[in-house]
Amino acid sequence: KLLILDEPTSVLTPQEAESLFETLHILSKRGCAILYISHKLNEIKKICHAATILREGRVVANCDPSKEPIKNMAELLVGSRLPEINRKRLTTHGVERIHIDNLNYTSKDPFSVKLKNISFIVRGGEILGIAGVAGNGQTELMSVLSGEVKDVDERSIIKFNDQIVTSKGAAERRLLGAGFVPEQRQGHAAVTEMSLIENVFLTALKTCDMEKSGFIDHAKARSFAESIIANFDVRTTGVQAETGSLSGGNLQKFIVGRELLQQPSVLIIEQPTWGVDVGAAIILRRALLDLAKSGAAVIIISQDLDEIFEVCDKIAVMADGTISVLGDIAEVSMEEIGVLMSGQKYDH
Repeated sequence: KLLILDEPTSVLTPQEAESLFETLHILSKRGCAILYISHKLNEIKKICHAATILREGRVVANCDPSKEPIKNMAELLVGSRLPEINRKRLTTHGVERIHIDNLNYTSKDPFSVKLKNISFIVRGGEILGIAGVAGNGQTELMSVLSGEVKDVDERSIIKFNDQIVTSKGAAERRLLGAGFVPEQRQGHAAVTEMSLIENVFLTALKTCDMEKSGFIDHAKARSFAESIIANFDVRTTGVQAETGSLSGGNLQKFIVGRELLQQPSVLIIEQPTWGVDVGAAIILRRALLDLAKSGAAVIIISQDLDEIFEVCDKIAVMADGTISVLGDIAEVSMEEIGVLMSGQKYDH
């Protein structure tokens, strides 16, 4: 009689999501009441008869989503007008910054996904989106590209800025101009028991010269943390606040800001706007576009196809540890991507 769903399409292909919507429509016609919780406003608009919008734990509006523009609903969610994302695609791109050739990796974890024959190139100014249903090798790919895992097949080649980094760790890769943002915010990208200033040290200590003769320059670290807060609208009580006191969206803005203010020429980011509100998502996506415009190569590993189609130049799909041929985002369809995500070949 009552069905409650919370972000039900987060791990579904577009075709699977459509099948779910058809099922919900049938259940609704049979008299079932459905509560559909989602931050994907296009889904709310498509399938819901009524919408209640929450902000900071309070009801701020009720509307008919079929008649209410998505932009209006998004602004109600955030509580302010949303800036536009002006995306200008570059017709030519810069130098080759990321070169992956014949990457193969088998983890000792029996539940992990084996990476098989992965090859691609990303040039300066390009944003590559890697799509896929969760659990198809994205986490393993991130670990290998970031240098957290180095025991790849001996024939594998990973190059950043024309430097072979296959055997180098994360810290060495950062010194060559790379930045990384893993999916897991708490405990991986940040230590929640440490202050924001202390979390700055985790990735920027060497790249931003915060260490001299073995001593930490706290003034420089404080200034860097304050810059992140100011530039990325991080809502916090101050740089001494425990990182664990931040909301998910504010913590993500801080983590991404920490990487971007180091001005990397290579950035690999996993689920950049996972679990953040619409306003924070726009801030982060604009920042990624600005970084690419500066000449950096960016890889976005995301399950959010709308996000990939909004900001990326090229798209590839991971399925069972393999990666599809790169395609120009303007020349592929959601249907094609959905088929590839399911592990099948797309039949034109």
